[in-house]
Amino acid sequence: MALKGTLKDFGISEILQLIGQQSKSGVLHLRNKEDEIHVLMSEGNVVSAEYAGRKAREKLGNLLVRAEIITRAQLSEALEAQKRSLRRLGDILVGSGAVSKDDLRQMTSLQTTETVFKLFHWRSGTYAFEPGDVEYDAETMTPMRAESVLMEGFRQVDEWPLVRKKITSAAMTFERLEELSDEPPAPEPGKAEEDDVDAAFDFDGGGAEKDGHGKALGRNARKVYALALPGRTVEKIVDLSRLGEFETCKALLDLVNQGVLAPLAPPRRSAAASVGAYTRGWKDRIREGLARALATAAIAAVLAFLAFHLNDRGLSFADPGGGRALRDNAVQRFVSRAELSRLRGALEVYRLEKGEYPPGLSALVEAGLATPADLKYPWAEDYYYRRRSEGGFVLLPPAE
Repeated sequence: MALKGTLKDFGISEILQLIGQQSKSGVLHLRNKEDEIHVLMSEGNVVSAEYAGRKAREKLGNLLVRAEIITRAQLSEALEAQKRSLRRLGDILVGSGAVSKDDLRQMTSLQTTETVFKLFHWRSGTYAFEPGDVEYDAETMTPMRAESVLMEGFRQVDEWPLVRKKITSAAMTFERLEELSDEPPAPEPGKAEEDDVDAAFDFDGGGAEKDGHGKALGRNARKVYALALPGRTVEKIVDLSRLGEFETCKALLDLVNQGVLAPLAPPRRSAAASVGAYTRGWKDRIREGLARALATAAIAAVLAFLAFHLNDRGLSFADPGGGRALRDNAVQRFVSRAELSRLRGALEVYRLEKGEYPPGLSALVEAGLATPADLKYPWAEDYYYRRRSEGGFVLLPPAE
């Protein structure tokens, strides 16, 4: 089945529905300006989803560390063992006893669902389905039915705006207004246990029961309440809950609406961190650094004004007779320091967003992180930039 095109013509929901209805197997490649995601499908079911060159924050090992299932030292040891044996990281962690099979299955499924549901927020991009058999670890991944993915994806798109009205920041914390002492309700006798994936699609976690205060709270809400300790941020609660970003924030909203928790605004320096992609917290911190660099540039405003009136070789002091000229670029170099600092910050933001440094400074303009004038101000020529193959970059003023 040849299937390729743009998401404007054929959305992700139609693509998954078609593959699911025809029970096809293969890899669905999706790309937009910022990301590239590969979704593995087996007989119409989603069995894996990952970013190309997955960012460090989204790797399975780091998910396990952030959920406090393993330590950073355990992850380092497992990665070293992986280099020597070329075995899967999950197999190494389970074999060493650092992670149970149930925990590994839960986090592998969470990694996949969080990646897939991001696709429902894409408004543009391209797709291509490559049919063929796919391999996946059935012991650590439960196939997700395409119709279940579609239903949950649409639900998240519809309900996220309501959640963000109150859970506005990944740096937000909470105050406990009431104590919940009742234990979560036990499953009804004889009721079959729901599979892990379908249970994750139920917001209230099923079995919503009233506590001693007459509040109807599901298992997810009770679990999130236990994690919402004073001073703990939304980001950290998401990491520890293992429910995913949407389910955790929805549970927090339920607790706030029922008067159990009160949201506390984050400190001013962290207020820019937004819910919806909590990796933005890092990017916002760097953007704040850019703002400080701009403040430094403002201090040099008078000198910058002079820089505008320089010729392309600096200040020129020449005698009327056309003798030798004394040229001094001190003013431009001073202003250039602040501009270089700003461009370095923009390069770091680009790396966090794209996973690597840009091939050229013009990419910063395309990403909205700089203007064409920023690439040369206050010089006549562009700054010298080179991306290093081993990582990092070189950024210098133009040669004089």
